[in-house]
Amino acid sequence: MERQTRRCVCAFALLLLLLIALGAAGLLAGSVKVSPKEALEVLLVRGEVERAARVVWTLRLPRLLAAVFLGGALAVSGFLLQTFFANPIAGPFVLGISSGAKLTVALTLIAALARGRNLGSAALIGAAFCGSMLAMGLILLLSARVRRMSLLVVCGVMIGYICSAITEFVVAFADDANIVNLHNWSMGSFSGIRWANLRVIVWVTLAGVVLSFLLSKPMGAWQLGEAYAQNLGVNLRRFRLELILLSSVLSACVTAFAGPISFVGVAAPHLMKSLFKTAKPIVMIPACFLGGAVFCLGCDLIARTLFQPTELSISAVTAVFGAPVVIWMLVRRKAGAHD
Repeated sequence: MERQTRRCVCAFALLLLLLIALGAAGLLAGSVKVSPKEALEVLLVRGEVERAARVVWTLRLPRLLAAVFLGGALAVSGFLLQTFFANPIAGPFVLGISSGAKLTVALTLIAALARGRNLGSAALIGAAFCGSMLAMGLILLLSARVRRMSLLVVCGVMIGYICSAITEFVVAFADDANIVNLHNWSMGSFSGIRWANLRVIVWVTLAGVVLSFLLSKPMGAWQLGEAYAQNLGVNLRRFRLELILLSSVLSACVTAFAGPISFVGVAAPHLMKSLFKTAKPIVMIPACFLGGAVFCLGCDLIARTLFQPTELSISAVTAVFGAPVVIWMLVRRKAGAHD
């Protein structure tokens, strides 16, 4: 027990150090160079020092915090889905939930822009939540008929492709003035986040993560089987509904503000399980939040700086690093099945 506790403490310390280091690098690096002294002046006194330093407060800090909270939300959403379906490759992107949210947000944005209206954060999250629930509903209907999880995942991928294809058609026929913004958003990016958006992101994400943490005990029982959870007095119908709603709200918040981001919801929980050597929800929920934050911070830093001033989509970078983790996980599970 002491060994496991020490491991958890060391792992959390490592994640916090990585979070601080990547955060500092994100503030300083970019097409406009900022010195540590200038960045500190902006952060501590919000001083109007120089143009280069003001970039920190208006552009880089909101983007950095968005990567932290949205990356954490996506990883926790992935862990909830993996717990619900009892499969390590279940995630918002893989099951098509992010693509469903992407479709409804794109339709809502185009309808609003055609009428000359600007949508608030609540409308975007609401539209994304409806899309998430629609995709989740299809997955649940399929799960009643398809018993093999591998086939269910394939069905989820197909649902994602269908939603993405419809979104591309919609974006293609949007007004010319709106196509660029919609296309950039549909590829995934933290670049458009501002302080007004960030306040909503923080509140929604923290509420979702805290409520998920409060479900740690029934989740732990669920991991041991439905019958075991029922014997412990877990209301299975309400518990399933709570997991679905929380995972959908968290993934919807990410899609509404940053677009669909691939593989974080699958790769981050798996990496955290390997790092902490446990799947206990009481440990994994905060671990996944920190792991997802670190993963997205690192990927966003690469997206901004690798080919600057050209910026890559965040989803492309997360796919490069997240997809190999999923492949390794599948190969390892297959090898374990043959042993």
